[in-house]
Amino acid sequence: MKIEILGTGCPKCEALAKNVEAAVRELGLDAEIVKVTDIVKIANRGVMMTPALSVDDDVKLVGKVATVDDLKALLS
Repeated sequence: MKIEILGTGCPKCEALAKNVEAAVRELGLDAEIVKVTDIVKIANRGVMMTPALSVDDDVKLVGKVATVDDLKALLS
């Protein structure tokens, strides 16, 4: 599983990244977590608000910081 955090590194992006890491750890998933900070690459994915979350090249969340529990539900 490939999970991408799309964002420029703002505090909300960092919070989403921490929550994703916690959810992956708690679920025991084998996942590659990648931070995409290039605004052109983010825009090319159709994302106009950050942070955003992509799972296996499918954008799942845009413009919000999901909780660990929300992410666990999304990833399971």
